[in-house]
Amino acid sequence: MKQKQIWLADLNPVKGQEQKGKRPVLIISGNAMNDHLGIVIACPLTTQVKKFAGCLVLQPEKDNGLKNKSEVLTFQIRTIDKDRLIHQIGTITDQQLEVVISGLNDILRY
Repeated sequence: MKQKQIWLADLNPVKGQEQKGKRPVLIISGNAMNDHLGIVIACPLTTQVKKFAGCLVLQPEKDNGLKNKSEVLTFQIRTIDKDRLIHQIGTITDQQLEVVISGLNDILRY
């Protein structure tokens, strides 16, 4: 599991307005953490694209492995156990990761 990878994850059980179910997540934690801990920091994706400020919208393409246009929900960031990760779907570019990090910085600033 590496930063920039998209994995199918099982986010159940959840509470309240958390993203639930089996869905793609983007791993955003650094590779030192990913290599040495049993957890990763991830942002869930949704196909219900609303173009929230600070959220990256991804078009389906070979590298990311997505079948539908999807939005990375940076405001739903969470730490998950690696046991929740089912299989890798694809990966994003360095430039796309920078958009996600910028969105996280905005969330933490305001």
